[in-house]
Amino acid sequence: MSTTYSPTRSARTTASTPRGRGAFRSFWDAIQEWRKWERLRADLGSLSDRELVDIGISRGEIDYVAANRDTDPRGIRPA
Repeated sequence: MSTTYSPTRSARTTASTPRGRGAFRSFWDAIQEWRKWERLRADLGSLSDRELVDIGISRGEIDYVAANRDTDPRGIRPA
């Protein structure tokens, strides 16, 4: 038995296609998460010190808040 290959379609397929899609999806999700982090850092960085005090953070906490968006830096949890 012989296997014939044509220029338009190969008789063999790669087994890594689903894993490749998963790796691309993970990469894409990481890029999107990084973009959200950068956007939040830029938005918080553009606020004045007074505005930052009003929302309860200092300029030194901007990186922490951006990296931990679901954590309240003041330790207040919603009821």
